Amino acid sequence: MDTFIQQIINGLVLGSVYALVALGYTMVYGIINLINFAHGEVLMVGALTSWTVVTALAGMGLPGWLLLLISLIAAIVVCSVLNYSIEKIAYRPLRNAPRLAPLITAMGMSLLLQTLAMIIWKPNYKSFPILLPGDPHSIGGAVINNVQIMILIVTAVTLSGLMYLVNKTKLGRAMRATAENPRVAGLMGVKPDAVISATFVIGAALAALAGVMYAANYGSVQHTMGFLPGLKAFTAAVFGGIGNLAGAMVGGVLLGLIESLGAGYIGALTGGVIGSNYQDIFAFIVLILVLTLRPQGLLGERVADRA
Repeated sequence: MDTFIQQIINGLVLGSVYALVALGYTMVYGIINLINFAHGEVLMVGALTSWTVVTALAGMGLPGWLLLLISLIAAIVVCSVLNYSIEKIAYRPLRNAPRLAPLITAMGMSLLLQTLAMIIWKPNYKSFPILLPGDPHSIGGAVINNVQIMILIVTAVTLSGLMYLVNKTKLGRAMRATAENPRVAGLMGVKPDAVISATFVIGAALAALAGVMYAANYGSVQHTMGFLPGLKAFTAAVFGGIGNLAGAMVGGVLLGLIESLGAGYIGALTGGVIGSNYQDIFAFIVLILVLTLRPQGLLGERVADRA
């Protein structure tokens, strides 16, 4: 029972990170029908930026929570500028091109960002400092630390704020109108290019937040660290229903739980033939099953019919 509770906690923490990144995928896809495969690398840039700021300010005697907050703000700014530039330079000129062209461009941008990060930060793994010390808290025989508690709280608040933004604010209405029909939205006073850029910026902020929390939880950063979380977050978005914000949240959390529980019990179920180091296979098993049995995802794909 202790193992089960511990894996549930780990799954919720991991699923929270997947959900934040999946929202970036699903928001962009819902508006311009583009899968931004460079989104995982935005997470990586956020984590490495945070590490740079933390190590630069480490000798100033600032409390750990303040260092984490400052590094998070820096990561959000850098990632927002980066994603805005990617949209303007790489994707906007291809908006009316065949759908394969922006997809290939996104893959190329992913490799480009990895290479640039390797040049800037070097390829070796870097240790991310422990900024929120404290003894682990016991829950039914399992343990949860302060970083994991922070991840769960920040994710819940962020997801609630995003749902309010999309459903209750003027920008959210502009996003929905642009997704429905950008030309008509333009005639009604909406600026589609500005709305699309804002969507990329919001997605980048979510990826930066996920990157910092991922680094703080696992304690290391490196230039390839965004590839697998990005791919799994895309799986989560498809799992929940691409283009559906609630689906991205549900898909991310469920995928984290499936992966964590699978890692905890796969050794016992296979008699030790397959260990917990094979936990990455569960995300792709889920992707295959969803695409085979329910391609629209658990909550249904939500992409507006364009006139």
